[in-house]
Amino acid sequence: MSDYGVRRLAAIFIAVFMAPAAGIGTGAQPSPPIDRAAQAWVDRTFEHLSLDEKIGQLIVPSFESTYLSTDTDTFDNLARLVRDYHVGGFHVFGGSESSPGVLLNAAYGTVILGQPLAAASLINRLQSLSSVPLLNTADFEAGVGFRIAGATTFPRQMAMGAVAAADQAEGVRLVREEARLSAIESRAIGVHVAFAPIADVNNNARNPVINTRSYGEDPARVGALVAAYVDGARQGGVMATIKHFPGHGDTDVDSHLGLPLIRASRERLDAVELRPFRAGLDRGVDAVMAAHIVLPALDPTPGEPATFSEPILTGLLRKELGFRGLIYTDSMSMDAVTKMVTPGEGAVRAVVAGADVVLHSPDPIAAFEGLKQAVSTSRLTKARVDESVRRLLHAKAALGLYKDRLVDLNAIPTQVGGRAHEAVATDAAARSITLIKDARGFVPLKIPRDAPVLYLSVVDYPSGWRIAAPGRTFIPELKKRWPKVTAIEVSDHTSAADLDLVRSMAPRYSAVIAAVFVRATSGSGRMDLAPELVRLLEDLARIEDGAGAPLVACFFGNPYTASFTPDLPAMLLTYDLYDLPERAAVRALAGEAPITGRLPITLPGLFPVGHGISRGSRGG
Repeated sequence: MSDYGVRRLAAIFIAVFMAPAAGIGTGAQPSPPIDRAAQAWVDRTFEHLSLDEKIGQLIVPSFESTYLSTDTDTFDNLARLVRDYHVGGFHVFGGSESSPGVLLNAAYGTVILGQPLAAASLINRLQSLSSVPLLNTADFEAGVGFRIAGATTFPRQMAMGAVAAADQAEGVRLVREEARLSAIESRAIGVHVAFAPIADVNNNARNPVINTRSYGEDPARVGALVAAYVDGARQGGVMATIKHFPGHGDTDVDSHLGLPLIRASRERLDAVELRPFRAGLDRGVDAVMAAHIVLPALDPTPGEPATFSEPILTGLLRKELGFRGLIYTDSMSMDAVTKMVTPGEGAVRAVVAGADVVLHSPDPIAAFEGLKQAVSTSRLTKARVDESVRRLLHAKAALGLYKDRLVDLNAIPTQVGGRAHEAVATDAAARSITLIKDARGFVPLKIPRDAPVLYLSVVDYPSGWRIAAPGRTFIPELKKRWPKVTAIEVSDHTSAADLDLVRSMAPRYSAVIAAVFVRATSGSGRMDLAPELVRLLEDLARIEDGAGAPLVACFFGNPYTASFTPDLPAMLLTYDLYDLPERAAVRALAGEAPITGRLPITLPGLFPVGHGISRGSRGG
């Protein structure tokens, strides 16, 4: 038997024979442990809940964290979900097109960032209305700043994987610290469950939905970083969630648009997809998110996603792997499930399969009514509902919410954002920069300060960027080092004549820097650079051959794009988008920071995992 199997048997023995009397049965006692006062609160609260209140605990709708007056229809609707439908918590988004906030495209679609004080104020008001403390969640995959303006944004997980590929210990340290700091900021605004880290192994270069959200394609390294994140989140007081179980990395279909199918054998799933999840479970992770993906090797029912699969959620996750924490569905508003079932039916199928929480239903009231009807017809047993309710109450008790559910609005400016947290993110971004090719020693650039430089923002497509235009940080940072910068943006909308003009201009400059921005964008179905833009880069490389002007390409977002431009003389990868990686890339080009990152993925036909070229800084 493997070491993992021995540890699991020991865990099951403890759960079965040493669980408190108030437990809910073999394999169901929640984790982490709580003291007697907390357990007494769980038991007392559970005994006083009506069936309606229990059903409501399983439903987590969402809200936008921009300023909201209490005297509005929107607030009334949220209050109704608390008072009349007894929801168990809320999922915190940033904002919407119609609400004020900072707009930012965050690697998989337009995200409108919310505001910390607005989010916390709304959470406090909703907490005050609820008879049971609300357990709130958020997609803080790259820090709280990923959704909330002013909070700290960390590099995407693949960037952290590039740090670990170069130095495992340093990568583990930075991921643990990222998780700890993100947890502190999260709790400050009233969010208790982070839907991070992503435990998916991105072993499909055409994956349009995971991509840079994964730590990479090495299951062991992904597992080590997942475990580090779980540790750090716990230190900061937040429950981490490993997702998307049992593994979304080997798909080429975006589950926001359709239902992916993974045909891998059980043996392959054990060796690759499940390995990082086991690492998180061994670390005692408190929550797991189910994926909207079909895996025939785990459930032969045709077209049955893991979200609705009892063999996967109850058989594999609960019984075989011994998980005792919370199981969340992925967003029930994604097309993978909305095209399949109604909101009520989707809620029932998920809970019957073993999910504890129905997340972000397109109609939370219909989800409530569907669950209630299923209980009345015995399709869903009261015992099954009780299991999930006890787990949820246990989680709320473990977080201390039964003692204090409100946050201190005055403390937020000292806990969210700031230079100390930003320094950790900046350090991680610098360490992630990966030089995959430098055929002529162009990096760092050796041109004088007064040299003319042509900067190109080579953009996949111009829409969706809003105020976060590609190059908004790169250009001013470049001009600090080389003031004579000519900046041009090209995209799939640029005319052939204008592209020819760029070709004719390039030989006049001492250096050409092409910043290539390609998003793996959930919901868009796009993840490539237009062919005419690939040809432009190839032509500029040939011009450089004759004229001697260095051409350096810096890739932002989807790193696999570099596979389609193998003839470029110098290529840097950042695995990310926007201010943090743009600033780090310019510092690397200027020789102000060492370049140490290594590939956490294979670039098909180009370079293997672990490849990278080191460069020291000019200062040392």
